[in-house]
Amino acid sequence: MADGKEDPTVFSSTSLPLDPRLLATVTNAYLGTRVYRDILHVNGVYNGAVGDTHRADIPSPVNVRMTVPGTDSLAETFTLNTQTGTFSHVLRSADYTVTHQIYAHRSLVHLMAFSITIQRSARTTQPITVCLHTPFVPKSQDLDLNRGLDFQGAHYIHGKTLVPEVEGGPRPTVHMLWTPVPQALTLCGEERERSWEFLTAVAESQEEVKKSYSDGLALIAAGSLHSSHAHAWAVLWRDSCVDLDGPLPLRQAVYGCLYYLLSAIPPWGNPGFLFHGISPGGLSNGTRDEDYWGHVFWDQDTWMFPNILLFYPEAARAILEYRIRMLEGALHNAWEQGYKGAKFPWESAATGREVCPEEIYGAQEIHVTGDVLMAFEQYYCTTQDQELFREDGGWKLVDAVAQYWCSRMVWSEEEQCYHIKGVMPPDEYHYRVDNSAYTNVVAQRSLKFAADVAQDLLIPVPEEWVDCAKKVKVPFDAEKKYHPEYDGYSPGEPVKQADVVLLGFPLMHPMSSEVRRNDLEMYEPITELSGPAMTWSMFAVGWLELKEVQRAQSQLRKCFSNITEPFKIWVENSDGSGAVNFLTGMGGFLQAVLFGYTGFRIRRSSLCFDPAFPDDVNKLSIVGISYVGNKLTFTITKEEMRIKVTECPRNTPASLLEAVLEESGQRFPLREGQSISFPTAAGWIWRLPTK
Repeated sequence: MADGKEDPTVFSSTSLPLDPRLLATVTNAYLGTRVYRDILHVNGVYNGAVGDTHRADIPSPVNVRMTVPGTDSLAETFTLNTQTGTFSHVLRSADYTVTHQIYAHRSLVHLMAFSITIQRSARTTQPITVCLHTPFVPKSQDLDLNRGLDFQGAHYIHGKTLVPEVEGGPRPTVHMLWTPVPQALTLCGEERERSWEFLTAVAESQEEVKKSYSDGLALIAAGSLHSSHAHAWAVLWRDSCVDLDGPLPLRQAVYGCLYYLLSAIPPWGNPGFLFHGISPGGLSNGTRDEDYWGHVFWDQDTWMFPNILLFYPEAARAILEYRIRMLEGALHNAWEQGYKGAKFPWESAATGREVCPEEIYGAQEIHVTGDVLMAFEQYYCTTQDQELFREDGGWKLVDAVAQYWCSRMVWSEEEQCYHIKGVMPPDEYHYRVDNSAYTNVVAQRSLKFAADVAQDLLIPVPEEWVDCAKKVKVPFDAEKKYHPEYDGYSPGEPVKQADVVLLGFPLMHPMSSEVRRNDLEMYEPITELSGPAMTWSMFAVGWLELKEVQRAQSQLRKCFSNITEPFKIWVENSDGSGAVNFLTGMGGFLQAVLFGYTGFRIRRSSLCFDPAFPDDVNKLSIVGISYVGNKLTFTITKEEMRIKVTECPRNTPASLLEAVLEESGQRFPLREGQSISFPTAAGWIWRLPTK
């Protein structure tokens, strides 16, 4: 699907961005850093008490720059290859090429590595020397680091974080081994080419760090350290890919978003560590006073999760398991505020306690609790994985969230409905408001889902859940036929970010096309133009629903002002402020493609589709959509839609699928290895009932 000859998966430049925050990131869900940065971060390792907790800064041995002394005419290139998960710096002259590669190993997640390769390109015999510059100092403001004995030629440090998140809580220990970096490397006169490889291993036990370092050395000896990493990325891309026959910038944006988001998820199978969720800036960011200090928000559950779920339900489950492990903290949060059940924190780190430095958000932006449960609902509908709920703690969380919402509601005798008072909606320009439309609808959805799961698990459904879900107020102006953002909202008041428009998607609150259009038209002109990057993606999804494809594309184009060059790093706000490597914005953008262009909607018993895309997109190919254990490939043009099942669950005939067209009722069995096609139209895929 080429647009010209430029590869949309490779981002190259002859210079680096002036702002170091915009450098490419290399992460693998356990370790992460920005290239040329003096610190790295470890999944789940925070330092500081509640209100001050942040990702612990660990000194980075991979922060190395190279130069070739005495030469002025070198061609220089910096490249991020999203297909291999590798950043490279190349210096080239008429006589030689020097390549510096940096990566976080995709499958051996405790390893980061870099290599220097000198390759002679002319028949010269002069030695070629490359100087290596590293500011590395084995000290940290967040850990009490101590030097240990060298191991297999590597230096060794270890130490605990200084301050636990809660009094008496755990202080994680970090162990690090790294290959010493010399000041220079030389290719001798008789050598044509040579590579030097440098390892950094990080783990939370001495045993694990030594094993990981030894595994890395074995791969170096076999000549396969980087190739094993690249292979793991190749498998990832083979199993999950989105490509368009469309404008190059759009294709680059999609590949960039996928790369950075896939970098944040754990590898398939047993990753060997407990996954601690995804923060807005990922593992590469989150030191004190940066990128929300590495905390986990609704950004993970609402903006990133749906994309991950469609491709990698195992990684989606790991995100939910993080929330389950944080349940004790959420129960404490609710108790502390005088409510029942579980209130998930606006900002979460290692314990599930509220760690937001500013009290107002933790106290009022309570919609996050419903956002967490919506992720559980989407997972359940897509996988039918009852084990998570029956045996692995999911039901306890669902039950606790339902209890929280019921205790948070108050009955209004005047209006004969339940109110939720004193909240901050997603639009953070407004606070201490009553009956935020988004908050109330997400609470309603939580309660309905809790009742559905209870029925499936043969657990009695409390009448209170049904009553609160049925009677909670959803603000609606019957005269203007739109949803006010909250009680007392005046049309025209500025809005910070997508809020009411989220009722249509992802909440899928029932409404007519007229009301959906009115909500979009009411809030589009008054929403902050330079606000958070995910906003315009949701307006695009809304207009795609209504088949206003060009209007949708005009909204999606606004996102491009948040994408920086040359490595497609997103900034939270288009003026450059806020978080960088803003995975939240990337997640919203991907949803505009994955759920907007396709019309995908996750329903209780089906995956719906209703494609619509703009004139400059001719074809959309999505590989690796996961639905109840099946893997599907979708190829969509404006004229034809083709679906192929590439993988089926074994020994579970109940997971056989069928596609149904909405208007005609035509049915197509979906069998492994076979394709079906039909004129592009709305419909759904569901699991055939057992006979």
